[in-house]
Amino acid sequence: MSDQVTEFDAIVIGAGFSGLYTLHRLRNEMGLKVKVLEAGGGVGGTWYWNRYPGARCDSESFIYGYMFDDKLWHEWEWTERYPEQPEILRYLNHVVERFDLARDLQFNTKVTAAHLDEATATWTVATEDGTTLSSRFLITGVGCLSAWNTPDFPGIEDYRGNKYFTGLWPHEPVEFTGQRVGIIGTGASAVQAIPRIAQQAADLTVFQRTPNYIVPANHGPVPEQVAAERRQNFEAIREHTRNSAFGMPYDFQAKPLAEHSDEELHEVLQGRWDIGGLSFMVAGFHEPIFDLEANLRIGRWLDGRIKEKVHDPVTADLLTPKKLTYAVKRIPLDSGYFETFNLPHVHLVGIKDNPVDAITATGVRLADGSEYEFDSIVFATGFDSTTGTLNRIDIRGRGGQALREKWADGPRTYLGMSTAGFPNLFMVTGPQSPGVLSNMPTSIEQHVQFISQLIEEAIGRDAVVEPTQAAEDAWVEHNEVVANATLFPLADTTYTGANIPGKPRRFLPNLDTVVGYRAKCDEVATNDFEGFAFASAEG
Repeated sequence: MSDQVTEFDAIVIGAGFSGLYTLHRLRNEMGLKVKVLEAGGGVGGTWYWNRYPGARCDSESFIYGYMFDDKLWHEWEWTERYPEQPEILRYLNHVVERFDLARDLQFNTKVTAAHLDEATATWTVATEDGTTLSSRFLITGVGCLSAWNTPDFPGIEDYRGNKYFTGLWPHEPVEFTGQRVGIIGTGASAVQAIPRIAQQAADLTVFQRTPNYIVPANHGPVPEQVAAERRQNFEAIREHTRNSAFGMPYDFQAKPLAEHSDEELHEVLQGRWDIGGLSFMVAGFHEPIFDLEANLRIGRWLDGRIKEKVHDPVTADLLTPKKLTYAVKRIPLDSGYFETFNLPHVHLVGIKDNPVDAITATGVRLADGSEYEFDSIVFATGFDSTTGTLNRIDIRGRGGQALREKWADGPRTYLGMSTAGFPNLFMVTGPQSPGVLSNMPTSIEQHVQFISQLIEEAIGRDAVVEPTQAAEDAWVEHNEVVANATLFPLADTTYTGANIPGKPRRFLPNLDTVVGYRAKCDEVATNDFEGFAFASAEG
């Protein structure tokens, strides 16, 4: 359309939690002209695409939402302890309506490229349909878990049955009743989907490469008394959440793990187990993150819980991790996962030493030649975490340098929100920020607030802004030092990129904790945005 506005103060990529709050902050509070571009047909980000059976958040509902607005928090009533995908979408659509965001959201618009025009100090953004737009500032709200890892199994295109991907689930209901179903993968998405699919399928075979420790969700409605207490204590909850290790209002055990006898340790762990949820770890002990023996001690306790839940000892052993896993790998929440393997029509096949050789016309063939026939196959093969979505966009900064080329050996950022050579480009929960190691809305709010401060400063100075090379180098080194003081880099996880063949092995998040990272950002802002260079917008 000839009258379409294509020049903006800011363009935001993504209409999930990050994009919606960025729009509100920049447009409603700062008066900027903003456009949000979203590849999906609606808001939600990862929650728009991940609609598989059982999809729900593993942060509790009372903290999985925006806290910047008191009235918004109080007026929305979640129905359950962990919100399911449809309810999260209803919440985000409520946010859109409440803050009048819809008029600046553009759906079904996939961004393919964003190039810096150095002469005008603007970003030119290209979309899949051939449209180009320009803006002074570019903010990516693409999420840490949005780049679906499409498996490259030989023969996958030849399979004649139904193929489903947990990260790209159909928007219409999927029916498995009476079918022979295979599921490849046992990560967090599969842990949620498998019990639900088992309720329908006539026969279900799960292909597992790496077992994981899983703690019970103990999901259900929130008692009204608990909800009322939370409403009364909102200010304290918000303060605790923002100043905690993982963006959740919990604290580690005060008494060191080593000072607990086996009986005392069992009492503490059983108490957290009975409560359920991620508090098992974030309100448990911090030592397993740093000390191998402490980690293995917790692991041995969890081994016992698997044996209690799974009747067949061979299956229980196959479901028990054999290498460093606890606390250094994402801990899924269990709603009947282990018990599902007690059902006679559910089968577990280990593929660590006998991997998938090919997808055939009728099913799955393993390396030893064994074949399985299925009516439907579900691929729960995870994400190219943290850097994947950014690297799939052709982002080019000064001198035409591509971001993916700059990051060929791993991401290089300052504070996980910006990168040298790419002025006026900001990343919400980017690599080398707490990101996936935190309750995402908590980190998103803090990021957006800091980025908006930086944008306001750049506008006031009529400048472009980017980190200095020295600040970036120091931040990259700092992240490596902090990570290497823990057990995290030793584990093969999405945090290190180990799940993606050929991806450089780097620890991707920041480990300063949510409260420590917030303090660093506050210090940077107080010290005249130390580490950022402001240059004239006129070049």
